[in-house]
Amino acid sequence: LLNINVGGKLFQIAYSVAAQYPITRLGKLALYTDPMKKLQLCDDYSVQKNEYFFDRDPSIFHYIFHFYRSGVLWIMDEMCPSNFVEEIEYWGIHLKYSQRCCRILFEEKQDELSEYLKIQKELEAELEPMGSAEHFEGKFLGRFRKSVWNLIENPYSSVPAKIIAVMSSFFVLISIVGMTLSTVEEMKHKTGKMWMEQLEMICAIFFTSEYLMRLISSSSFKKFLRAAFNAVDLVAILPFYIQILFENLDQGDALYHEELDKVESVSKLGKVLKLIKLMRIFRILKLARHSTGLRAFGFTMRQCYQQVCCLLLFIAMGVFTFSALMHSVEHDVPGTNFTSIPDAWWWAAVSLSTVGYGDTVPDTVLGRIVAFGCISFGIILNGMPISILYNKFSDYYAKLKAHEDET
Repeated sequence: LLNINVGGKLFQIAYSVAAQYPITRLGKLALYTDPMKKLQLCDDYSVQKNEYFFDRDPSIFHYIFHFYRSGVLWIMDEMCPSNFVEEIEYWGIHLKYSQRCCRILFEEKQDELSEYLKIQKELEAELEPMGSAEHFEGKFLGRFRKSVWNLIENPYSSVPAKIIAVMSSFFVLISIVGMTLSTVEEMKHKTGKMWMEQLEMICAIFFTSEYLMRLISSSSFKKFLRAAFNAVDLVAILPFYIQILFENLDQGDALYHEELDKVESVSKLGKVLKLIKLMRIFRILKLARHSTGLRAFGFTMRQCYQQVCCLLLFIAMGVFTFSALMHSVEHDVPGTNFTSIPDAWWWAAVSLSTVGYGDTVPDTVLGRIVAFGCISFGIILNGMPISILYNKFSDYYAKLKAHEDET
């Protein structure tokens, strides 16, 4: 008998049984005749007891021991997949020796664990501050840049940092309110327009100063420019300066060129200017920097992009299918709005989303049956991914909130 001591527990296996699996560790131990090679396979050897000692987990070795006796590797649900795979790799036993049902369940559990660890790693990367102490070591003015970075980026580092974070959110809201009021007819007169322009200039100066302080104090310019939040900050700043540039071009063309083609170019510049002004609405995304809920929502969308794309594909299929059916049963009705399949796309999209504006409705019995099928399909379709997305969102939100509490 081969005396095996695993973590203080003694097991005995016949040499002939272990030799049936020559590629395994115990199979090699049974077949080797050179004592030095045997000692390389174990952690220690007792000459008096003739025991080979292995400093491994004895609870898992019970399943290894059962494998040598029966030829089948059993897998229990309560085992940690990573630990079990590490142990069987040490003993040189392949997962193929297990039963197919156990192997399928084990591989599913292993995939779930891998996905969980991947998400945990991405969450840690999301939560890890780019301005941690080790990132500034050995850099030019490292201590000063770190203090500036904490002041701007980490609102939990000090009271002034918290005040700056509140001010940043306040200026975002003021900017959005100002942009909204600028479209009101009463605010388009000279005095109101002047106040809105001054408010916009103050907000732009604050956002620019904030962005430049982040850029100068950053430990890595590459990581800074690739960060999503910093891209949002840049989008929030650029419209103001592009607007000034286009307004100067607009005035220059109006003063020095009176030809018809120049007037047309001025009108085109005006349209571009309106579009650039509209880009200021993206400043609302700056609130996500200090909002745990918005960060969790963005992380959920990144993790669930496959489910979201699948949902959009189903919606597109439903829109095309039910619009074609509705057109086929309603196109002969006098005064119908379903004159073509593209004209029925809006009705199908509204019905699938269960909004139901009622601006376009079927007139025939068959059309109402098709509409009922479209609405029923929309209810089922909208109910499918909601639980998945909500569960993941609540999980990510709880983890982000826990990290903030620890901070």
